[in-house]
Amino acid sequence: MKTSILSVVLEIRAIASRRLPLCLLAISALFLTVAQAQEKPVESPHASGWVVIPVEEYRVLRAKAYPVEHDPEPPPLDATLTRVDYDLHVTGELAAGRANLTVDVLKDGWVRVPVPAGLLVREARLDGKLVSLVPSPQGKGAGHLSALLSHPGRWVLALDVDVPVTASTSDESISLPSTESGVTRASVELPRQGIDLRVDGGILSEKSETSGETKWLAYGRGNEALTLTWRKKTEDHHIELPLRMRGSLTQLTSLGEDSTAIYAEASLEIVQGAAREARIQLPEKITINQVSGAMVADWEMKNGELAITFLEPVEHSARFVINGEARLPRDGIIDIPLLRLLHTERDSGGVAVEILGAGEIKDQKAHGLEDADASDLGEMIASRQSPALAAFRARAGEAGATRTLSVNVARYDQQAVLMANIEEARYDILMSADGKELVQARYAVRNNQRNFVKIALPPGASVWSASLGGRPARPGQSPDGSLLLPLEKSRGGEDAPAFVVELMYVTKAPAWQDKGKQTVALPALDLPISRTGVLFYYPPMFRVSAEPGTFRTQEYQGPVSVALAPGGGGLVDLGTPSAIPLQAKEFDRLEQFTKLQSNDDKEKKDATQALLDSFKSKSMAGRVTGIVPVNIDFPAFGPSIYLVSELTSENQSPVAEFSFQHDKKGGAR
Repeated sequence: MKTSILSVVLEIRAIASRRLPLCLLAISALFLTVAQAQEKPVESPHASGWVVIPVEEYRVLRAKAYPVEHDPEPPPLDATLTRVDYDLHVTGELAAGRANLTVDVLKDGWVRVPVPAGLLVREARLDGKLVSLVPSPQGKGAGHLSALLSHPGRWVLALDVDVPVTASTSDESISLPSTESGVTRASVELPRQGIDLRVDGGILSEKSETSGETKWLAYGRGNEALTLTWRKKTEDHHIELPLRMRGSLTQLTSLGEDSTAIYAEASLEIVQGAAREARIQLPEKITINQVSGAMVADWEMKNGELAITFLEPVEHSARFVINGEARLPRDGIIDIPLLRLLHTERDSGGVAVEILGAGEIKDQKAHGLEDADASDLGEMIASRQSPALAAFRARAGEAGATRTLSVNVARYDQQAVLMANIEEARYDILMSADGKELVQARYAVRNNQRNFVKIALPPGASVWSASLGGRPARPGQSPDGSLLLPLEKSRGGEDAPAFVVELMYVTKAPAWQDKGKQTVALPALDLPISRTGVLFYYPPMFRVSAEPGTFRTQEYQGPVSVALAPGGGGLVDLGTPSAIPLQAKEFDRLEQFTKLQSNDDKEKKDATQALLDSFKSKSMAGRVTGIVPVNIDFPAFGPSIYLVSELTSENQSPVAEFSFQHDKKGGAR
C-alpha cells in the first residue's frame, strides 16, 4: 500500500516538473499581449495612400532632395609668381648673387614656371635640391627657361644668377627684368663709397654706407624693368667760393596828396657761392613797412641800408617784395627816391612813377635811366590803370652807376564828378490776403550825367503810374523789358540837388493760408542805393514778423532825404485845373531863362520868344497826346511793419521775407 501511494506521488511530481515551464510560458505570453494592447497608439484619422504627380515634377523634387555633388572648377591658372627677391653683389662687370622666386602652384600635376627673361642662371635649387631648367616649347616663348613643378603649394625656387653691369661715361647701371610678380625686391651691395644712386622703374627704400661698402634696397613695380644707376659723387665746393650775384629791382612810386607809397620787387641770381643776406641802399625820408618773400627770415633798417636775412643760404635765386612810404612834396619838382641793390656785379630793373588824384606829370629828368613802356617792366607796372604814369628802364652798365629821377607834378582842384546816385529809396507795400500787392516806390536821385534810370520790375508786375519831380512821366522800355524813366540833370560843377522819381505798380503773389512765409521782391535799379526803407501793410487778421536777411526791423522813421519829406513833391493830375498853376510856373521859368539871354542879338531873342509862345499856346489848349498816367493816392490800411537796409548795389533786387500766421481773434490792431 505504501509503495503504491509513493509511486503516485512521484508521478504527480514528474508531471508537474514537465508542464511547469509550459505554464509559465503561457502566462508570460498572456501578460505581454495585455501590455502591448495597452501601449498601442491611437490610429491617425488620415489613412496612408498614393499621390499622383507628373514625372517632371518628381524629378525636380528628387533632384532637390538628393542634389548631385559637382566637382570644383579648376583654378584659372596653373601657377603664379608671387614674389621675386634679388640679393646681388657688384664686382667689376658683373653683379653676382641669388634670385629667390616664390611660386604658388594651384593645379595638380606638372606645371611650368617661367624664369624671368634676361637672367644668366648658373644654378637652380628647389628645397635645397638641384633642379633642371627646361626650355619653353616651340611657339610659346621659345628660348626662355622654365622650371617644372609637380605638386600644388608654395615653392621657393633659388637661382644663382649673374647680371651684367652696363657702363656709359661716368655712369654704371644694372637692369633687372620685368616680371609678373606682385613684389619685386632688390638688395644690391657695391664695394665703394661716395655714390650717387638713381632708381628707374621703382623706388629706393634704404641706402647705407659701412666699412667701404654701399648697400641699397629698392622695390620695383613688377610690370616694368627695375634699373639701378650709380655714379661717383662729385665734391661741390660751390658754397665755399666767394659770393657773386646779379640783381634786378623794379620800383613803383605812387605820388599821393599826403604821402607817397613805394612798392618794389627784387630778385637775386646767385652765380657763385651762397647768399645769406641781401642789402639795399635806402635814400633819406624812406620808411620800410614790410619785406615779404618765401626765403625772408628777418629784415632791419640800419645806417641807411636795409638788411634782409634769408632762412638758409641761397644757392640759386631768391625773390622778395618791399613796401614802404616817404614824405614828398605835393606838387612841383619832386626828386624820386630810388632803391639800389648792393654788392651785385650787375643790376637791372626799372622805375615807374604814377600820380594819385587829380594831377599830371608836366616834365621829367632822368639820369642813368631811359624811357620805357609800362609793359616792359613786368606785370606789376603793366597792370596799373593810372592815366598819369611814367616808366623808365635802368640803363645797362656796371652796378653802382649813378641814377637819378625828378618829375614836375601839377595838381588840379577836385571837382564833383558824381554821375548818379540814389541817396534814399522808400517803398510802401499794401498786401491783401488773396496775394495782391500794391507797391509805391519813391527814389531821391542825384544826377549830373545820366539820361535815364533803368528799373527792372518783379515778374508779372503792371505799372499804374510814374512821375519825375512831381510831374507825370511816360516811361520807356529797354530791349530786355525793363522800364526807362527820364532823369533831371544838374549843371557841371554844381552840387546836384535831389529830385524824386516815383513809381506805382501792382503784382500778384500766392494767396495767404493760415500759416506760411511771404517773399517780397523789390525792383532792381541800375544805380546804387544808399539807404532803403520799406513800410509793409498787411491784413489785420494776420500776425506778421520779418525774417532775418537783407532788411532789419526798426521803429518807423521819416525819410532822411529832404526830397522825400512830406510836401517835397508828388503826382500831379493834368486833367484837373490844379495842374494849370504848375504849368504856368514852368512857363515862368522858361521866360526867366529867356531873360537871362538878353545879351544875345535880337534875332536869337525873337526866335526863342516865338518858340516859347508856340509851346505855351499848344499846352494851354488842354490837348494831351497819348495816355496820361493815373493819379491815385496810396491807400495806407491795416497794421504795418517797418524795415530798413543800407547800400544796395546796382542791378540788385532787394528781397524781404515775412512769416505770417492767421490770428484767430481777428480785428485790427
